[in-house]
Amino acid sequence: MPDGVTTAQAALAWVIAQDGVTTVFPGARSAAQARANAAAGAMYDVGTGLATGALDIYDRYFREAIHPRW
Repeated sequence: MPDGVTTAQAALAWVIAQDGVTTVFPGARSAAQARANAAAGAMYDVGTGLATGALDIYDRYFREAIHPRW
């Protein structure tokens, strides 16, 4: 994960990067959290990188056992 990106921001960026997702409504308990969540909207590259990495892990370790059961 890039320096300065929180786990919450990475998760939001990952959701935003998914095909078909047009809106994300994260919760926030403070103004600082709301600002951090809003900043995730500009982190599309982080989200697509995480999505690619997650797919690579799935393909390498899980696809053979799980995918045929879908």
